[in-house]
Amino acid sequence: MKTNQTVAIIGLGNIGQAIGNNLSKSQREFIAADRNTEKAANYVAKWGNHAKSTDINSAIKEAGIIVLSIPYEAISPFIAEYRQDLQGKIVIDPSNPIAPDENGGFKKIIEQNLSAGVLNHQSTPEGIYLVKALGTLGVDSLNSVAYQTPQKAILFYASDDSSLDQDVESVIHDLGFEALKVGGIESSSRIEVFGDLHEFGALGKPVNMEEAKSKL
Repeated sequence: MKTNQTVAIIGLGNIGQAIGNNLSKSQREFIAADRNTEKAANYVAKWGNHAKSTDINSAIKEAGIIVLSIPYEAISPFIAEYRQDLQGKIVIDPSNPIAPDENGGFKKIIEQNLSAGVLNHQSTPEGIYLVKALGTLGVDSLNSVAYQTPQKAILFYASDDSSLDQDVESVIHDLGFEALKVGGIESSSRIEVFGDLHEFGALGKPVNMEEAKSKL
């Protein structure tokens, strides 16, 4: 699959900003968009030549790889709203289906045996290529262990279409991490919060390639 390599980050919360920060460090140009266009413009002002801001419609039309850095509940409605302009594009879903619990922690908001990746994939129209990626580390780790040496930390991803792998791994490398595919979308629960390959699950920390492969 030949993909337009322009990346658009939709949503500039903590995760979206961390992704943009790391792309800038790799000097990979990207588009930042948010429903709050002033917020996007202010964010881009910090990153000079490597980023530009625009409205969401324009960002989707211009980019080939769309990172939906928005809450899990918003992913499916977003794809439905922009389904025409998302045709033929890679949509990266970093979401985790969690919400604060009564003890100051987090709880899963979908059935235990389900995953955001599978549910979002099921509601994605044909011709839009949804990949589960970029959500296996918390924002602190995305900021602090990117470009780690001598061995880079891992970002896992899951995809049903192997023709997308090179493009997805290119983005992960430019974020300062090594990429490791865990399988198809049905494997998404492993790389979401509470999964066995998530920092906030059984994995417990960022890992390098050797450690990651031992867990697969």
